[in-house]
Amino acid sequence: MPAIRSRSTLARRGIAVAAALPLLALAACSYGSEAKDDSSKAKVAAGSEKIDGLDSVKIGYFGNLTHATALVANQKGFFQKELGATEAKYQIFNAGPSEIEALNSGSIDIGWIGPSPAINGYTKSDGKNLRIIGGSASGGVKLVVNPKKIKSLKDVKGKKIATPQLGNTQDVAFLNWIADQGWKVDAESGKGDVSVVRTDNKITPDAYKSGSIDGAWVPEPTASKLVAEGAKVLLNEADLWPDKKFVITNIIVSQSFLKDHPKAVEAVLKASVETNKWINANPDDAKTAANKQLEADSGKALPADVLDPAWDSIQITNDPLASTLNTEAEHAVKAGLLEQPNLTGIYDLTLLNKVLTAEGESTVDDAGLGVK
Repeated sequence: MPAIRSRSTLARRGIAVAAALPLLALAACSYGSEAKDDSSKAKVAAGSEKIDGLDSVKIGYFGNLTHATALVANQKGFFQKELGATEAKYQIFNAGPSEIEALNSGSIDIGWIGPSPAINGYTKSDGKNLRIIGGSASGGVKLVVNPKKIKSLKDVKGKKIATPQLGNTQDVAFLNWIADQGWKVDAESGKGDVSVVRTDNKITPDAYKSGSIDGAWVPEPTASKLVAEGAKVLLNEADLWPDKKFVITNIIVSQSFLKDHPKAVEAVLKASVETNKWINANPDDAKTAANKQLEADSGKALPADVLDPAWDSIQITNDPLASTLNTEAEHAVKAGLLEQPNLTGIYDLTLLNKVLTAEGESTVDDAGLGVK
């Protein structure tokens, strides 16, 4: 979760606003600041028409399994099918802030992104830059540990546990879990009854192998990479949530693009709903397609011993699970990393529910956080 404090509070704690916000805004799934352009491989159908007169729609996502909808829709051409003669163009990110910046600048129009950068982007702009317009994935986060050092949940006390980034979604979840155990940890330093070690997902497996951490509370596929190195799953975060569901990936759009090009947004949402239906009906083929797109985007596919368990822990859904986004924000407030945000208006699910109704699917709600 992003850390948003009053200037006076920041001053008292000696933390500059400019330094704190970028650090705490990193996405739940991946980190860094590089983005990769990837033109659509799907051919525009002959005789099709442009939507809203647009030459292209620019779609952003991360090269992670938690963004499976975008991976599969790109690989299988679902986006291009619905956009007709309007070309689907792609930009692959490895950080939430860079995707939000791209959305703000118009470099992308629509994006798949985690809850923390969506909240941060919305609150930093006073609710003026983006809307969450749909859901994409739930779950895919685990506490994995060295079984020689940690045999039960109570053994986590006194150990060194990695999270991806100070204030990110997994970091907030772990801090909240620690508090529920009755243990004390200073949120910013990570010091206390548990040592919370903020470690980039890219190097977490090496940190585990070297023994510098005893475990990690991380998203997939990092969790399964650690298991492949001998770690054990001690806790699946899904078990802590009602119905075992919580948001890990949403769909966002710039407010200006939503206002000016609703038909294009609707087309992308229709493609997303169609993709999710295909994924859930063809899980093995979908897993292969997602991994193939990962290889195209990153140059490296995931091995089966990582891909299979990671895929199985992620639920693909159209529902943005709005109530869980609000709960995650409350956890960040409880941890002292976030001042109480006003998230009213962060959702606009009008077009998604229109698509769902047309497809005979159940509509979804915004938990009272929709546009008034």
